[in-house]
Amino acid sequence: MSVHEDDLPKYKKLDCDTSPNTDTIHSYKSRFSPPVVFTLIVTALVFVISLGLFSVITVVQYTNCTNITLQAHTQFTKSDPNATCNVPDPSKVDCGHLGTQKSDCEAKGCCWVPVDPNPGNVAWCFYKSSPNAGYSLDGAKPTAFGYTGTLSRKDKTHWPDDVMELQLDIYEETSSRLHFKIYDPNNQRYEVPVETPKVMTKASSTDYKVTLQHKPFGVKITRQGTAGTVLFDSSVMPMTYANQYIQLGTSLPTKYIYGLGEHRGPLLHDASKGGKHGFWARDQPPGEHINLYGSHPFYLGIETNGQAFGVFILNSNAMEINILPGSPPKLIYTIVGGILDFYIFTGPTPNDVIAQYTAVIGRPFLPPYWGLGFHLCRWGFPGGTTGLKTVIHRMRQLNMPYDTQWNDIDYMDKHLDWTYDKTAFAGLPDVVKDLHDNGQHYIMIVDPGIKNQAGYAPYDDGLKSGIFVMKSDGSGPIIGTVWPGNTAYPDFTNPKSIAYWSQMAKSYHDEVPFDGIWCDMNEPSDFTKGSISGCLKNKWNDPPYTPGIGGGDLKDKTLCPDAKQSASIHYDVHNLYGHTEAIASNKALVSIRNKRSFVITRSTFPSSGRWAGHWLGDNNADPQNMKYSVAGILNFNFFGIPLVGADICGFMGNTEEALCTRWMQLGAFYPFMRNHNTKGAKDQDPANPDWSNSTHNAIRDVLNVRYTLLPFLYTLLYQSHVHGMGVARPLFFQYPTDVNTYSIDTQFMWSDALLISPVLMNPLATSVKAYIPKDTWYDFYTGAMVQGTGAMTTLDAPMDKINVHIRGGSIIPTQQPAVTTTLSRKNDFGLLVALSSNGIANGSLYWDDGDTINTTESGAYNLIKFGAASKSVEITVPKSGYKTTMTLGTATIMGVATKPTSVTINSKAATFTYDAINKVLKVTSLATSLMQASKLSWT
Repeated sequence: MSVHEDDLPKYKKLDCDTSPNTDTIHSYKSRFSPPVVFTLIVTALVFVISLGLFSVITVVQYTNCTNITLQAHTQFTKSDPNATCNVPDPSKVDCGHLGTQKSDCEAKGCCWVPVDPNPGNVAWCFYKSSPNAGYSLDGAKPTAFGYTGTLSRKDKTHWPDDVMELQLDIYEETSSRLHFKIYDPNNQRYEVPVETPKVMTKASSTDYKVTLQHKPFGVKITRQGTAGTVLFDSSVMPMTYANQYIQLGTSLPTKYIYGLGEHRGPLLHDASKGGKHGFWARDQPPGEHINLYGSHPFYLGIETNGQAFGVFILNSNAMEINILPGSPPKLIYTIVGGILDFYIFTGPTPNDVIAQYTAVIGRPFLPPYWGLGFHLCRWGFPGGTTGLKTVIHRMRQLNMPYDTQWNDIDYMDKHLDWTYDKTAFAGLPDVVKDLHDNGQHYIMIVDPGIKNQAGYAPYDDGLKSGIFVMKSDGSGPIIGTVWPGNTAYPDFTNPKSIAYWSQMAKSYHDEVPFDGIWCDMNEPSDFTKGSISGCLKNKWNDPPYTPGIGGGDLKDKTLCPDAKQSASIHYDVHNLYGHTEAIASNKALVSIRNKRSFVITRSTFPSSGRWAGHWLGDNNADPQNMKYSVAGILNFNFFGIPLVGADICGFMGNTEEALCTRWMQLGAFYPFMRNHNTKGAKDQDPANPDWSNSTHNAIRDVLNVRYTLLPFLYTLLYQSHVHGMGVARPLFFQYPTDVNTYSIDTQFMWSDALLISPVLMNPLATSVKAYIPKDTWYDFYTGAMVQGTGAMTTLDAPMDKINVHIRGGSIIPTQQPAVTTTLSRKNDFGLLVALSSNGIANGSLYWDDGDTINTTESGAYNLIKFGAASKSVEITVPKSGYKTTMTLGTATIMGVATKPTSVTINSKAATFTYDAINKVLKVTSLATSLMQASKLSWT
């Protein structure tokens, strides 16, 4: 096939000489004007495929003028009479969202070609190939923030209410972050009310290049540099943009994809195998292949050269994300509303990607120090207050480190929020006082459902304030059913709900002075389908397209989508319900206590980490659930919610002694550590009298390990709060060029310093296979060096041990443990210095009073740096804004090849011992203030 220049498309030039507000139109021929700096390359590339003819025409813009290029391509369609079904298997794009029946497929104008067997998951129902599909880019011009353009289509699709004209805005926000929006310029559509940066001036330089395809419209984001990896390319299929059906796809430059929550499964989404993921917050005990409590449409990809990137769509409507195998693989978004609002993050490291993502959605909150201790809960304390007090007493008797006691819904009076059962839980305020007197804290569950009962203050006040989610006709609150029976639901998108929720919390706090709030059932959950009256038959409750979600219905186990909320209808803001409740709960705690809040929420959305932590929901007491918790913890660190944990020992069912021991060992390295089980299940608290002394000792030992490491964990959460990276991380974050680490989700790291290798699937096993990356490592307990070779290794794992290794080059601050953080914070600090192969190491310690609000903003904190080199450890204090006593008591230096003849601290002799077998130098009785510069040396 030949291509003549007169046949090439007209397009609007992005001219360097044109002011941001002008729009000059040039034909293709005008690009041959003489005064060009670089040669204009016009490539006519013709693919003759055995199944049909496929033509591509590429127009490359002046590379010195702008980093945007316009292109013209043929692509896929479903209605053009000239379209063909002759599409190669790897290029087929799924059109079978309404089902797999031939009649459904062909009714949509798509191709039906069964493939059986189908190991590559090739679509049976797919789009036709045609040059006339989708939208056309009618023009694009420079702006102060980047570029803007108009998109239009000639033919309607079979979906109702096509938006025939769209606007494209491209924001070059930073050198590593591109933001683009596609929306209806003529009609206001719902947009997510989550605060994100407003950048109206484009970056002076970027490490990405933007290419715009003319027809069908597509946007391509390419990494600058010789590799030129295409990170995002929507030209893989035509875009559909109807009122309740928006679809856009992209190619994937790698098969290694992570994120896309909340779902249970392996950490890695292997794009070569494909997979579908529904996004619609659901009261759903964790299981595979189903949407769970929250919605996080963000993914991170890692290329085999170790470079990482991320893609986030800010959209809270129900959606499906479908990964299709192929060369390259594809990822397809299908969404029932809102707009297309994308952010592309170029990394290039995995940590960079997470930092860039949290710069958009908000940095994680800094929790109070006590929140990092051990938390204990159960549903259904036998005898109410009696059973609660029994557990508290035996935990103290066995000297179990233990900071916070929780209550599930059995403490409530008839399951009513902001009440307690004054019969079964008589004396609860005294129990809370006793906890406080012992330096401990108390948290209780609060569900959003408010019993619609006259005379019940939370309901009466909510009615008076007008803050409930309303029926679609506005005639009154929509009523569902949860634990207390028929309930109304506060609308937390209503600005007045903050004052209402705070007042309800304060009234109860005056009676029972709780320290934190546990937000459960906030998807929101409804035991009926939509409401006690059902839902009207309309386009919101029964949309033309429903993503692949649990129950197959937007109404299932939640409110009618047409219910009215302040921000929009529930159809749009359903996925924000738990997020907005967490915000209200955070603000209520701050207003009541005037201290940092501690909120744990079940349902989450991007930006929830600014306000709350998360637990992984109603898991089961079995090894498989324990194993999957590792991937869950890592995913939420991707999602900007580093304070995350699972119900240790399992919530549903009876745990076993060995399982609970192993799970407590693993849970000691969850950023949020809580043991919780269900009503009627056997006791599983660490002091359970049915368990052996050896089990008690093993659990106490690992709790002491956690409390020893709390200064380090607190420092990591500070770094996350300020810089945005995760706390618990997969191995490939530290070793991004080691492909062996890409699928590991049975081990994880704390930052770049600790490697945790738990026993998971066989709790009684006394060894564990673990991958030890090629690096210098030290056994946490003995300090013995382990030289990693980048291979699987069998490690001893007796019942009283979880394998932990310190990476060479790390300095970890520690503190002598105690039974509460109130006591441990008074103890001496220590340093674990793990020398790299060339004898250097670095670390830091963040310290404040652990409870005051906004210490990082006010400067009321201390930041201490540690650096080891040339047989010395230097301590510097770049920030000393918190007046307190901080005493360094010990330092353990690993990797000291020979026994020193002398050790000094600030030129004074220090007491030391040397382990010649493990090559460990231990310096004791230092009695040195960490608030001043110091130097520890050995010769």
